[in-house]
Amino acid sequence: MKKPTAPVIYGYARCSTTETKQDVQRQIRELKAMGASTETIYHEYESGTKVSRTELTKLLSVVKSGDSIVTTEVSRLTRSTRQLIDLLDMVKERKIRLVLGTLSFDCRSDKMDLMTEAMLKIMGVFSELERNMTIERIRSGIANARAKGVRIGRPRMAAAQVPKKVVELFPLYQDGKICKADYARICGVCRTTIYKYISLLTDG
Repeated sequence: MKKPTAPVIYGYARCSTTETKQDVQRQIRELKAMGASTETIYHEYESGTKVSRTELTKLLSVVKSGDSIVTTEVSRLTRSTRQLIDLLDMVKERKIRLVLGTLSFDCRSDKMDLMTEAMLKIMGVFSELERNMTIERIRSGIANARAKGVRIGRPRMAAAQVPKKVVELFPLYQDGKICKADYARICGVCRTTIYKYISLLTDG
C-alpha cells in the first residue's frame, strides 16, 4: 500500500524586470523562512499583469490538495484582479492553503474564511490600481518632457564614436562596391548596428 505523500509548501517569487535590474533573492530568502525549500520555489522575471507565466504555470500544475502556496505579497502573485479571483477559486476547489505575506487563506478544510478572501480581493484591486496609476504618471512625465523639448530614450551616438574600420570602409559602401550585408560582416557588427553607423556618417 502506497503511503500518502506529505503536504508540500511551494513558494513563488517574481520581479518585473531582468535579474540585472532587480534581485529576486530577497523574496526567495523570505519564502524559505515561510517554509518553502530551494526545490519547491518557482521564480521568474515577468510582468504581474501577464496571465500566462511559465514558472507560475509549472507551480499550479504540480500543487495538489493539502499543499500550500506562499508568496511575499499579493502583487508578486498577480497585479490583475481578475486573475487573483481565478486563483482564489482554484485554491478553494483544490483545497489548498494560499499565503500572501501576512495573510493566510486556508482552504484545506471545508471551513472558508470569507473575511480573508474579501481582504485579498480588495488588496488585488489596490495592487492593480497602483500599477495603473504608476503607468499614468510615467506617461504624463514623458509627455511633459517632450513638450519641453527633452529627448526621450537613449542618448544619440556621435559620429566620432563610430569605429575606425567602419569609417575607413564607408567610401566603398558609398561607391556601391560593397553592400550593407558585406559592410556589416567585414566590420564584425550586425546589420542593425551598421544601419546606425551609416546614418551617422551620412548625416555627418
